[in-house]
Amino acid sequence: MLDLNNHSIILASGSPRRHQFLTEMGLPFEVRLKPVDEVYPFELEGSEISDYLAKLKADVFEGSLKTNEILITSDTVVWHNGLSLAKAADAQEAYDMLSTLSGDWHDVITSVCFTTSNTQKVVHQITKVKFRHLLEEEIHFYINTYKPYDKAGAYGIQEWIGLIGIEEIKGSYPNVVGLPTQLVYKTLRTMVK
Repeated sequence: MLDLNNHSIILASGSPRRHQFLTEMGLPFEVRLKPVDEVYPFELEGSEISDYLAKLKADVFEGSLKTNEILITSDTVVWHNGLSLAKAADAQEAYDMLSTLSGDWHDVITSVCFTTSNTQKVVHQITKVKFRHLLEEEIHFYINTYKPYDKAGAYGIQEWIGLIGIEEIKGSYPNVVGLPTQLVYKTLRTMVK
């Protein structure tokens, strides 16, 4: 069990998956949300995108953190063939993304930014994921049933499509769900000593 040493964790995420992970890790936290326009420079690639966006989400809290507070912000990117697959706007976009990922490997990159009143540290983890060839009706069923519009790459590994479609994974499973839990724990340990 991690002794937070009188530090308070502030999680700037509405993701139920991230809330669940911190709870299961035994880390008490408070949720604070502030709107952020998630736009990044066009030339960024892969982890540069998620690092940038995780920091951007922290920037809106500048000047509002108490000395004992650790703000956690994060962003997940699905990177495939030189393109970032963000959240799908609609069913057609979700279908196009999943069709592209079908039968191929892609990277799931989650960056986590830890911000205090006087320091900031960004870490990220990359997990390689391979889908088998997905049938058209499987993709349509998943989109219509689960409506995965709040997820990078238009899928949740913990949902039906992950259970029936993912052939292989290299790296951290929690990272694909949305938070590299081991890396978060390790980084917090260094911050609360």
